[in-house]
Amino acid sequence: MISLSIKWPLATMLFLPSSLLILLTVSTRSWCQSSDTMSPKASNGTPFPWEKMRLPEHIIPVHYDLLIHANLTTLTFEGTTEIEITASQPTSTIILHSHRLQISKATLKKRDGERLSAEPLTVLEYPAHEQIALLAPEPLVVGLLYVVVIDYAGHLSEHLQGFYKSTYRTKEGEVRVLASTHFEPTAARMAFPCFDEPAFKANFSVKIRREPRHLAISNMPLVKSVTVAEGLLEDHFAVTVKMSTYLVAFIISDFKSISKMTKSGVKVSIYAVPDKIHQADYALDTAVTLLEFYEDYFRIPYPLPKQDLAAIPDFESGAMENWGLTTYRESILLFDAEKSSASDKLGITMTVSHELAHQWFGNLVTMEWWNDLWLNEGFAKFMEFVSVSVTHPELKVGDYFLGKCFDVMELDALNSSHPVSTAVENPAQIREMFDEVSYKKGACILNMLRDYLSAEAFKSGVVRYLQKYSYKNTRNEDLWNSMASICPADDSQSMDGFCSRGPHSSSASVSVYSSHCSFDLRFPGK
Repeated sequence: MISLSIKWPLATMLFLPSSLLILLTVSTRSWCQSSDTMSPKASNGTPFPWEKMRLPEHIIPVHYDLLIHANLTTLTFEGTTEIEITASQPTSTIILHSHRLQISKATLKKRDGERLSAEPLTVLEYPAHEQIALLAPEPLVVGLLYVVVIDYAGHLSEHLQGFYKSTYRTKEGEVRVLASTHFEPTAARMAFPCFDEPAFKANFSVKIRREPRHLAISNMPLVKSVTVAEGLLEDHFAVTVKMSTYLVAFIISDFKSISKMTKSGVKVSIYAVPDKIHQADYALDTAVTLLEFYEDYFRIPYPLPKQDLAAIPDFESGAMENWGLTTYRESILLFDAEKSSASDKLGITMTVSHELAHQWFGNLVTMEWWNDLWLNEGFAKFMEFVSVSVTHPELKVGDYFLGKCFDVMELDALNSSHPVSTAVENPAQIREMFDEVSYKKGACILNMLRDYLSAEAFKSGVVRYLQKYSYKNTRNEDLWNSMASICPADDSQSMDGFCSRGPHSSSASVSVYSSHCSFDLRFPGK
């Protein structure tokens, strides 16, 4: 457990007793295991060789080559996934995720000197855990690079998750179909077999086959398009940086776009249906301004050559932070100067700010497991107010941040609430973490910490956290340690307010143990 006890400063909470103590209990990595008491059976009735919901850690994905061909007429798709893997211990079983995919063939390739060998893999499916097991004829050798090749097919989802169908109607009344993705938290496995957990970061090479009348976009810029069989085009996109599976994205559509460059040379583009692309100007200007702000604030350049923002007609959540290709509900990205309101403009600004903040918090540095989702969402929500108060002062977003904190405190008082970090295991439990506690309570904790430390000290801790853990995964204690390290500890290994504030100032002590972290802030009464 991580026990976080904080007293609110009386000066900012006049109507609260000075002795009020807010206790935030945050669980750490005590993973729940599967409740199954019997050995699992694969869909063909044979024993499935893995019982847990979480994947084993001894197979490490390094690189994915994805080839996707979606048919927007039949609403089906075919794919080939090639995954470079290594093994940290000998094993003849490879466990990974697959959900609602029909796997036709699996092969294991390895290089033996100058010779490249290929062996068939036996495939077992365990739908209850959305897993498959690939059985090799002999154990994998530790340290050797292997390539798993899987051919499969699937149907475009009707439920706005995974690789799904979306539609829109033109001014002339024609219904047009497009295919888009939404993988967070556990739906990448619906588009391609993968190690679908945030800690299994890898590089991705994406290829999309499409009809010439369509356009394909993905996380990275287009490198080339080649003509293949049946008059189709195959788009090859640049290799991504190291990232989690839930951040992969691709869209096949007839969208139009407008673009601008940031001062540092990042190409920012808005994609939308042709009839609405004229409503994208405000979002484009806002995205450029905010991306420049974040590069300056975090002192870490945006690592990709482009940032696309796509307005999707059918979109389940408000927006999604796919690295280099953020996706939005149309109403949250497009601004009609004749019909949209000031409230609409505020919503667009805050949402774009949130998703661009994720390019650092969530994408560059990612929580190790979904129990620490607030490290992604709490920071992104908090940075909405930090960024927009500077880039768009006329919106006066700082005026209602404290009200948001009071709202979530009221919600947090309900019996149905939960700690900021809560042990979760299966996809249903993970989805429940996307709530007001992870977003707004997390943001309020960070705002409290910034007010206590000072804006500059807090910023230094944030920058240190991002620099230290770039392209890696973190837990709660990694953030606290980064914040605690902005000033050296005394001989007793306790940090007095992180930096000394005098004999009558507030005090802080941080203790980090192997299984929990205790973080105390104490403020004097008046």
